[in-house]
Amino acid sequence: MTSADRHDFHPTLLREYDARGIVGDTLTEADAYWLGRTFGSRVRAEGGSKVATGYDGRHSSPAMEEAVSKGLSDAGLHVLRIGLGPTPMLYYAVNELDADGGVQITGSHNPPDYNGFKFMLGTGPFYGDDIRALGTSAAAGDVTSGAGTRENVDVEDDYVERLLNDAPDADFHIGWDCGNGAAGRVLEKLVAKLPGQHELLYTEIDGDFPNHHPDPTEEKNLADLRQLIDDKDLDFGIAFDGDGDRIGAVDGKGRVVWGDQLLMILAEDVLRDEPGSTIIADVKASQALFDHVAQQGGKPLMWKTGHSLVKAKMKEVGSPLAGEMSGHIFFKHRYYGFDDALYAAVRLMRALKRSGMSLTDLRGAMPALINTPELRFEVPEERKFAIIEEVRQRLQDEGADMSEIDGVRVNTEDGWWLLRASNTQNVLVARAEAKSEDALVRLKAMINEQLEASGIDKLPE
Repeated sequence: MTSADRHDFHPTLLREYDARGIVGDTLTEADAYWLGRTFGSRVRAEGGSKVATGYDGRHSSPAMEEAVSKGLSDAGLHVLRIGLGPTPMLYYAVNELDADGGVQITGSHNPPDYNGFKFMLGTGPFYGDDIRALGTSAAAGDVTSGAGTRENVDVEDDYVERLLNDAPDADFHIGWDCGNGAAGRVLEKLVAKLPGQHELLYTEIDGDFPNHHPDPTEEKNLADLRQLIDDKDLDFGIAFDGDGDRIGAVDGKGRVVWGDQLLMILAEDVLRDEPGSTIIADVKASQALFDHVAQQGGKPLMWKTGHSLVKAKMKEVGSPLAGEMSGHIFFKHRYYGFDDALYAAVRLMRALKRSGMSLTDLRGAMPALINTPELRFEVPEERKFAIIEEVRQRLQDEGADMSEIDGVRVNTEDGWWLLRASNTQNVLVARAEAKSEDALVRLKAMINEQLEASGIDKLPE
């Protein structure tokens, strides 16, 4: 067997729920081809014949899509190439075009020199051992061959119309910040048909992200949106990440409405239509969310962080709505069950209209818990999961009250704290939520104690 018949991926490329790397270093166009070839072979093995592809606005994305689609067609598939757009538009295309799978080329919220791949098998997620098995297949040259075909398919206008299906007739004055990410062109078409008034920031798609990084979970990236709200006296603002599957929000007073707080509002609306249903949130979410779902007659379920993992759990338990602290919001109620920030924005408008209250009033009425944002800090890639295991073992020996769903989430009289390893970056993620400032100090001290015991620097202040 020659080297052309097989391929080895960089050991960090294949992650828990996507493939991601540094372009020209841990990720090359040859990797992209072999991801297409091996994934295409898996689709063929499942009896599939066609796969959709899309890509975000990063400079490397068109070439990566070309390589992936070539790999898919060489595996014998018909490739539906939907072109540049947000990740949820690719998910939409797979559902509406009856494709047997999909590949979105996106670096999401990572720095500009990264890129990656999100996969669908059928209309469901493809993750974990299935992604890692692509590496085994590539290394062994265990792939199918065939004379596949490729065609360009434009779904953008149809996708916009689908988003509009659930838009309310409401005269909101909204600010929108695309951060030069892949949602820009779709958003321009969407707001042109939405009622109300709309102020747009950074809708030009630019892989250099010249204005700010497209990650709405970091408050510094919301500064321009806050200023716009203040300058124009807007009702609220919406921000998107680089590939349009995560939403951020700011109320009329400039306060961030975090992913779990948005889910509180959206859950109440969904539970009006589907009383008693299960609402899923990840381990980073506020206890206030789980309590609120229960108070509204729903069944709160805490689950692992990760868009693929959440989607799989939703299908397993029949949940109509799920969300993550990071801004992934998943609607099965009236929609397809995937994470779509543009659709979540439309549904937020609908929930506000039906509630008769403003986002500012709803945000102000939420419990006054004190919490940290996601605290991230770099650790060696090969150490991140080992550190979590060391912490888990020590806490277990101490008899701590903790959840081990994803990392460790520890409950105390002061509140709770979380420490988990990111699946997409060489970082640990911490968060704490307390009943007072003094209690938060004590919780952060507990995190620092565990980090120091594993030889890691303290949390950033």
